[in-house]
Amino acid sequence: MIRSLATATAASIALVFSLGSTSAIAAQHSVMKAPPAAPYKAVSSLVKLPDFIPGMGQLFVDPATLPAGPFLGYDHKGKLVNTTYMIPISMMKPDMNLHDLKTPAGKVDHVDIVYNAGHPGVAEPHIHIVLWNIPASQESRVAK
Repeated sequence: MIRSLATATAASIALVFSLGSTSAIAAQHSVMKAPPAAPYKAVSSLVKLPDFIPGMGQLFVDPATLPAGPFLGYDHKGKLVNTTYMIPISMMKPDMNLHDLKTPAGKVDHVDIVYNAGHPGVAEPHIHIVLWNIPASQESRVAK
């Protein structure tokens, strides 16, 4: 079930990115460097998580969009490297539409979809949909 859901989700996301991002140019500039402009807040200031999460980076989110996000991930130099959506399994439905995921940094290089059993901030099981703006070979920028 999860594999077929992930496959369908990946196909939907691939279609969106082949059609292009719906982000506004002005919004892109306000989030390209950490910290992003309001209403984004450091996730570590909202829930008991470290300021920098290995594999994801320093995360910021608009609290009004919780639990799904988008969560903006920055490397140690404060550059936006990914956008993550955390979708609780309980919210996932057969007719769920994921074609309009916003990508504040614009171009997406690749997408990872990973199951997570829960953590502070999103305690229930969910999937992380990570929209990477950098090549997979550069993900080490947020590895530690």
